[in-house]
Amino acid sequence: MISISAQTLSVFHEAVLLQSYSISSALNGVGGEKNSGKTPLGRHVIRAKIGGGMPINTVFVGRRATGESYSEALAQQFPKRDWVLSRILWLSGKEKEINRLGQVDTMQRYIYIHGTPDSEPMGVPLSHGCIRMRNTDVMALFDSIPVGTEVLIQA
Repeated sequence: MISISAQTLSVFHEAVLLQSYSISSALNGVGGEKNSGKTPLGRHVIRAKIGGGMPINTVFVGRRATGESYSEALAQQFPKRDWVLSRILWLSGKEKEINRLGQVDTMQRYIYIHGTPDSEPMGVPLSHGCIRMRNTDVMALFDSIPVGTEVLIQA
């Protein structure tokens, strides 16, 4: 479960809280519209896991590893890049007209749970729509849940 108001991602198994992580959701708030830069609400599923076995700070563009490893020097070279690092959990909406199909399709919007530079604050909405996590946290989450895991994003 992802709480936008608390800026947390909580992992449950049979109603028992296993782990809670600090996150950063969209600077533009919540919503499902294409090109809105907002985080979509509702029921989702992990459609794909990308980056298993890659080193921490691996840089991804278009869901492909670029061969780069994030560093301050690389950040200075590309100051406008929205960094997707370490692991990607690609979300797909489950609710028609809320987060699935048409102008509100989470998967077609490329909404992920992904790693971000350690210099980026958590607990503060700053992303372009995705759910950002610390690299070590997203790697632990990636290793602990399978494709098909349900994700509820609540305001």
